[in-house]
Amino acid sequence: MLQDNGFIKDKRLFLLDIDGTVCIGQRLIDGTREFLKAVKNSGGQFVFITNNSTRSIEDYILSFQKLGVMTDYTNFVTASFATVQYLKKHYDGKLIYVMGTKSLIRELKKNKIRVTTDCMDEDIACVLVSYDNQLTYEKIQDTCQVLSTRKVDYLATNLDYVCPIEFGYVPDCGAICQMLEHAVKRKPIYLGKPGTAMVDYALKLNHFSREETLVVGDRLYTDILCGHNAGVETALVLTGEATREEGEACEYGPDYIFRSIEELYKAWL
Repeated sequence: MLQDNGFIKDKRLFLLDIDGTVCIGQRLIDGTREFLKAVKNSGGQFVFITNNSTRSIEDYILSFQKLGVMTDYTNFVTASFATVQYLKKHYDGKLIYVMGTKSLIRELKKNKIRVTTDCMDEDIACVLVSYDNQLTYEKIQDTCQVLSTRKVDYLATNLDYVCPIEFGYVPDCGAICQMLEHAVKRKPIYLGKPGTAMVDYALKLNHFSREETLVVGDRLYTDILCGHNAGVETALVLTGEATREEGEACEYGPDYIFRSIEELYKAWL
């Protein structure tokens, strides 16, 4: 059931998706800069919880700086982070074959994860697929070869089917995995949202309660379901994938629906 917008004023920790929520491609959505500044000035906090694994946290900090938003490591918990935690727990010391961007591979190596992009490596224990805006057919073919000829585990960073950019949408990790599924007849275990690891870690790093926390995003099956799974209220913004009609019909929320982050900001004020 949708909540009265009046309750939004009690929120202090905002866990925000990025693509389609505060940014469209490289453009900041109207009201975002003012909202984030007001949250910090009020003694609150914002943390970006994104399934986009094409960029490292360093990349995001620089990107937001160019957009006039000052951030640091405390403002980000990414799918790359959730992936690193999962790999350390389940594949410590084992070799991971990665189909992803150079930035993701650097992030994994930085966190002492053993990685390879050589499909002929004999020690591969697991395949990891991510949203890859540097994707080539050679990468697809090599990944299919590993999944078809080896008894290895299969993970993916996130479930998202599309990523919003300036002109519309492009295929995201979930769509790439669907393409692979037709060839190799296998589905991955998806990390990131709607799993709760990013929300749980953001709450651990900050001193706010779940009741003071709001997950904000544009997707029902990742952002809103993530908040629902974590026991945190959610707000759907209509600047990305989901429509108001879909949000109102959804069985797991959201608690609030706003046209944009700017409308959420005004309601919070």
